[in-house]
Amino acid sequence: MSNSSSSIGSVSGTATRTFEFGRTHVVRPKGKHQATIVWLHGLGDKGSSWSQLLETLPLPNIKWICPTAPTRPVQLFGGFPCTAWFDVGDFSEDAPDDLEGLDASAAHVANLLSTEPADIKLGVGGFSMGAATALYSAICLVSGNYGNGNLYPVNLSAIVGLSGWLPCSRNLRNRMEGSHEATRRAASLPIFLCHGLGDEVVAYEHGKRSAENLSSAGFRNLTFRTYNGLGHYTIPEETDEVCNWLTATLGLDGSQSY
Repeated sequence: MSNSSSSIGSVSGTATRTFEFGRTHVVRPKGKHQATIVWLHGLGDKGSSWSQLLETLPLPNIKWICPTAPTRPVQLFGGFPCTAWFDVGDFSEDAPDDLEGLDASAAHVANLLSTEPADIKLGVGGFSMGAATALYSAICLVSGNYGNGNLYPVNLSAIVGLSGWLPCSRNLRNRMEGSHEATRRAASLPIFLCHGLGDEVVAYEHGKRSAENLSSAGFRNLTFRTYNGLGHYTIPEETDEVCNWLTATLGLDGSQSY
């Protein structure tokens, strides 16, 4: 377990806020280490909540890194402070995006992955706000840089989002326009999204629209799964599908066609 901070400056090097991230929990692979995935919790949660669940999954070749978001005031809760990867007021596409917070969290994730061995496949996943941050990391990977223009430093082989949404959707096309490399990366990046029809926190329509926006922007290798009656939580049927998808997508030992 470790604590760390991350500061994000602009292209010109102007100093900005420093975000103090909480404890990071690591689940070591029980078999041969083939992949490392950073898994991001939801709003108000902590890394240990998910590390306990991930440890039980039948994925012995994956190392899981479960960081804890900084504690900050959140508009959605009237400014009340809680753990959050970025600030959010509502989930509409018209809501302003906390680009600084998103960049800091995406940079923290990339930093956690940057020391992994070269032959290890890397991924980012998450639940709710964690899923939103994972999708933002995907945008940074595809465009080649963070929202502030700094280069995105790691290569990702898989993105998983449960009960989440796509932040910065209005700027998605601008981030990718005119770049053949961005188009190529988007078309090949595997993304697996899941959402429950009964989600009372992040409405199903937000998840569905996020998947549609990603597809229309050129993310061709995207799977969107719908679960009848599922609220804002996860169930074994969903985690089973995630396990199968990760095993096939990352080519893990014992993989079967998905």
